[in-house]
Amino acid sequence: MTANPQAGAPEDTTAAAITAAAADKAAVDEAAADEARAAGLGPQMAMMMRALRGSPVARALVILVVSIIVVVVVTAYGQIRLNRWNKPFYDALSRRDLHDFLTQLGVFFIIAGIVLILNVGQRWLVEMLKLKLRHGIVHDLLKDWMLPRRAFWLANAGGPMGVNPDQRMHEDARKLCDLSADLGTGLLQAGILFGIFAGVLWGLSAGFSVRFRDTDYAIPGFMLWAAVVYAGAGSLLSYWVGRSLINRNSERYAREADLRFSLVRINEHLDGISLAAGEEDERRRVELHLDNVLTATRRLVKGLTNLTWVTAGFGWITIVAPILVAAPLYFAGKISFGGLMMAAAAFTQAQSSLRWFVDNFSTIADWRATLHRVASFRYALTTTEDLHDFESRITYVEGDAGTITIDDLDIVSPAGSDMLKERKVVVKAGERVLIVGAPGTGKTLLFRALAGLWPWGAGTITRPKDEMMLYLPRGTPYLPRGTLKEVLAYPLEVERFSESAFSHALGRLGLERLVPLLEVTRRWDRELSQDEQLGLAFARIVLQTPPWLLIDDMLGSLDDESLERIIDIFANELARTSVIHIGRAAQARDPLFHRVLHLVKSPVTSTLPAIVGKGGAASAPNASAVDH
Repeated sequence: MTANPQAGAPEDTTAAAITAAAADKAAVDEAAADEARAAGLGPQMAMMMRALRGSPVARALVILVVSIIVVVVVTAYGQIRLNRWNKPFYDALSRRDLHDFLTQLGVFFIIAGIVLILNVGQRWLVEMLKLKLRHGIVHDLLKDWMLPRRAFWLANAGGPMGVNPDQRMHEDARKLCDLSADLGTGLLQAGILFGIFAGVLWGLSAGFSVRFRDTDYAIPGFMLWAAVVYAGAGSLLSYWVGRSLINRNSERYAREADLRFSLVRINEHLDGISLAAGEEDERRRVELHLDNVLTATRRLVKGLTNLTWVTAGFGWITIVAPILVAAPLYFAGKISFGGLMMAAAAFTQAQSSLRWFVDNFSTIADWRATLHRVASFRYALTTTEDLHDFESRITYVEGDAGTITIDDLDIVSPAGSDMLKERKVVVKAGERVLIVGAPGTGKTLLFRALAGLWPWGAGTITRPKDEMMLYLPRGTPYLPRGTLKEVLAYPLEVERFSESAFSHALGRLGLERLVPLLEVTRRWDRELSQDEQLGLAFARIVLQTPPWLLIDDMLGSLDDESLERIIDIFANELARTSVIHIGRAAQARDPLFHRVLHLVKSPVTSTLPAIVGKGGAASAPNASAVDH
């Protein structure tokens, strides 16, 4: 895999200056994290809207939203016509007029048929809106997540953001899109219907008055105000009872993510767990996460149960409330029986629109919690570089071809500060350099620093411009899912290499049996043994013949036969490839290397302070790669 140079700002080279600058920056970052946590609904929605405006489906979203508005407005008009139909229909019933009754029945089927078509069209539009919303949001999150080094830095920032990015982009994004489309359409429909039926209620009760002690008191629009008071009381009571549901939903999602992560981790390390007979211990850990999920769910169940007292109670009262409110007009002789039914239906529509908040409060709380998770993840993605933007960093610059220069390199981590003993290093094309580390030094952090993944420290690394560099990290190499050809060519295109080149690369590593499988797609990280996976990683190098190769102690994990093959390959196919190998002191006698450099502890004690991850908790960048 190639790595692009990562530019950094000029810095002091002393360890003391590094620590002071990092401490100042950590304080600034903590304040920024507090500000992010305090961001309310408005800023989070605005951020997601900006993301959608810049997505490839922005135009389609606008068309869908406009279409939904048109369909909802036309449907509302149909419901108005249906409401007006109540009066002649029920009046025909009260008069026992069969002809008028059948006529009005025909009118009903015409109106209902048209409204049915509109309902089906609205459902299709809403489902398409969910699809396009998900496309836009996931595309935006994935684009930011897969920027060079962004995912790595986020994973090392601490907090939960880098632990479960898959859940944020998959489950949370899907749920946010579904809830947003349903709630948004419902709110739009409720607003339009209320605006229409409010006029109907006002017209029906414009002349309403109450007689008290021989005096008439006019209450214009009595039915409208009754609907507003009735729905307002329900909304306030629902908010008071259910306001804790937002935090309870957020807590449940966080605990679910922990449980899922623990299960995935077990599945990825079944061999180690089985060999260590650690099943009982792992079961205990999973059960602990499950208990946390169940505890959070029980709190949510309690909140939903309390909210049901309000929503269900208002639902039952709504059965008779419209008749009770319209009854004074009917008994006063101001409306007929058909008018009573029309007024009751209009009241039902108006107060149902106003009760949208009551009926959907639990869903709104769920949506709010989901929005917070997705928006906070996106905020973390877009501010990851700021989070790590310490004033003192390693500077990466592009220089002349055929030369890598390392000047005054210091690497700072939470475990301390390391440095290259040789303060100025020049590696020429074709050179093979071994870097050995003193006990307690972070050799893997040195590998990451040279690769541009770990910029915390001081010094300057000048890398050759426009020259490819491949990296071999410690441990089992990464094998993408795909054909063997795609694995060997990764990250380049397969078409760049001939058929014979793939076969030759596999043959040089003793993997001839894999040649017939070059076009086969499998999970090669599960199909092949660890030795074969290492051989495949070196076969990739033979195929791509990079001018530069950076290795983190991979040669030390090879058996004698494989090591002999690698040395022969470096002497022939890779004779012009420059190698920087971070390894062990015993390898200094290997004829492969021309000279030896030394990684030592810095004489000035300094550490990288804890920084605040976007998840909220203070934490340090992941320093698990420090070797002791």
